[in-house]
Order: sequence, then structure tokens, then C-alpha cells
Amino acid sequence: MSLDVKQLKSLALAYMGDAVYEVYVREHLLKTGKVKPDQLHKEAVNFVSAKAQAAIILHWLDTKKLTGEEESVVARGRNAKSGTVPKNTSVQTYRYGTAFEALIGYHHLLGNHERLAELLSAAVVFVEGRKG
Repeated sequence: MSLDVKQLKSLALAYMGDAVYEVYVREHLLKTGKVKPDQLHKEAVNFVSAKAQAAIILHWLDTKKLTGEEESVVARGRNAKSGTVPKNTSVQTYRYGTAFEALIGYHHLLGNHERLAELLSAAVVFVEGRKG
């Protein structure tokens, strides 16, 4: 069965993007070696929270980092109705977080490895820059 990524629902893209980004962040934290094992989860949350993901995507939109096609994927992700209400964040923040995940899932499923790596790296650099 072939997957038509461009026709997938945004929440399906976000589902995949969430997993891809989570693995990337975990590998990043292990590679830096700066985080004690009992602190790994706590540190990972700084990267994978809806608040962090929303900040990343808004920064990319503000700085024109995304292509027109990517902006379209982000808009679809932002407008997707998930049916769940976020616990610790606003609906708008949650939707931008979903948009970030949709974009990551989109590139992963299309096999755009170079662009995906570029975006994942930029996301981590952005979050680390905000911590300091």
C-alpha cells in the first residue's frame, strides 16, 4: 500500500511528527551527555511541549524560514480540530504545536531527509537558545 502523504489528514501527519521529533530530541540529549539519566525526561519536555513547538513554528513563520508548501502544511496543521482540549496551555498554543508536528511528519513521510534534518536541528538550536 502506498501512502499519499499530501492527502493525509493533518492530525495523522502530527501523530508521525510527534514521534519523529521525540526520538530526535532524546538522541540529542543522550549525545550531549550533559543530562543525568533521571533528568532526561524533564529536559526533553523543554523541547517537546506544545509551548516550545509553538514558539519554534512562530519563529520560523516570522523569519520566513519556511517555503510556501511548508506554510500550507503548517496552516492545515494549525487549523486541524483534534477533539482534545489541552491541559496546561492555550488552544492557540496547542494548535501551533500541532502545526509544528504536522510539518515534521510531512517531511518524514515524504522522505525529505535533508530538509527534515535541517528543521530538526534548527528546532533544537532555537530551544537551546531560549534557555540561555
